[in-house]
Amino acid sequence: MRLQLLIVLLCPWLLGTALANPYETTLANGLRIIVKEDHRAPTAVHMVWYRIGSMDEVDGTSGVAHVLEHMMFKGTPSVGPGEFSKRVAAAGGRDNAFTSRDYTAYFQQIPKERLEEMMQLEADRMYHLNLDAQEFAQEIKVVMEERRMRTDDNPQSKLFEQMNAVGFLAHPYRRPIIGWMSDLENMTAADTRAWYEAWYVPNNAYLVISGDVDHKEVFALAQKHYGSLAERPLPPRRATAEPLQEGPRHIAVKAPAELPVLIMGYKVPVLRDIDKDSDPYALQMLAAILDGHDAARFNKKLVREDKVALSAGIDYDAIARGPGMLYLHGTPSAGKTVADLEAALRAEIERVRRDGVSAAELKRAKAQLVASEVYKLDSVFGQAMEIGQIESAGLSHRQIDRMREKLQAVSAADVQAVASKYFNDDALTIGVLDPQPLDGKPRRPAFPTRH
Repeated sequence: MRLQLLIVLLCPWLLGTALANPYETTLANGLRIIVKEDHRAPTAVHMVWYRIGSMDEVDGTSGVAHVLEHMMFKGTPSVGPGEFSKRVAAAGGRDNAFTSRDYTAYFQQIPKERLEEMMQLEADRMYHLNLDAQEFAQEIKVVMEERRMRTDDNPQSKLFEQMNAVGFLAHPYRRPIIGWMSDLENMTAADTRAWYEAWYVPNNAYLVISGDVDHKEVFALAQKHYGSLAERPLPPRRATAEPLQEGPRHIAVKAPAELPVLIMGYKVPVLRDIDKDSDPYALQMLAAILDGHDAARFNKKLVREDKVALSAGIDYDAIARGPGMLYLHGTPSAGKTVADLEAALRAEIERVRRDGVSAAELKRAKAQLVASEVYKLDSVFGQAMEIGQIESAGLSHRQIDRMREKLQAVSAADVQAVASKYFNDDALTIGVLDPQPLDGKPRRPAFPTRH
């Protein structure tokens, strides 16, 4: 009885704590601070997210967002080139950065007592970055080599890049994040400086900090190290609407490869209003039913039973600043053609459109999909990533739980409806890798690069 009474008395306090965490504040210069307390291990993750990505570039300087990401490790007047990462390693941590279409982010995962040092380092390079011409001349070569390795010498990546360039006519998503090689060859240190000075300001950034920290102490440290950085007016962002696609588009890429590849990209919606939207959740559930686990339809039917594909999958991201696209992709098995695979993929979508999905596979897909969302909570880094990505699309991290509720509420009828609504040829772009004889030249090793 006493234990039950104690639980009842504590419930309002526990509920209030759960609702308050993450904690949030905004500094006078416009920098938002989001803190997710998780006291299970004495570690912390410090992430700086800039609301700027490759979609904000202009033709002629594609790749500049990613190039500047590299240059951010070239030092400041008080921190020498390459010293940033050495200090993080000396603190017992790890660091890296990543550029996407929608944002650029930097992180350090460190023992919690070294958090202030990370704030000091990031605040320093937010405002005092060295953009030395000689350092740029060396680093742009690194980026060009990265492009050769990841795209030019990778037939599948080359196909995906060129397919997006065809699939999006006007929207900046048509440009590759790493940039076109001709733009990289003509880029200057002045281009990166202009990008840095325009967008790397506190009022265009937000911090996400998770781990064994106290939010009040974090807010005070943020004020100490970031609070003195002056905000600046941001350049106007000109939104470019993608024109309505009015018929199928096709592209073929010839490249030395062992096997053909098929990609089918359909224009679909992404989340704009977490409460009001419904189709993006149903599309996520459809993707989970088709390709979310070993017993999903693509693997079971196309790979194991019919043996029409060596592999088949589906990719869809419901969180993006720009327009959405859902990709069906695969490689035909021996004796089968790309046309055979395309027909098989279309047949699976048609089967959902005609017959719907069973209660059992919907339940299994929900379990897999929702579990993958919940598993993010096991990682301090995963929690920070989830918050940062949600915010990058203009959505609120306060509604993450609501998103999971909406996923749970998807019905079999909802899944069948989106299969009927969005998989039509007028919104389809098809890309095919046409394998050419291997040239006998040694392939570049797919070694991981730092960024």
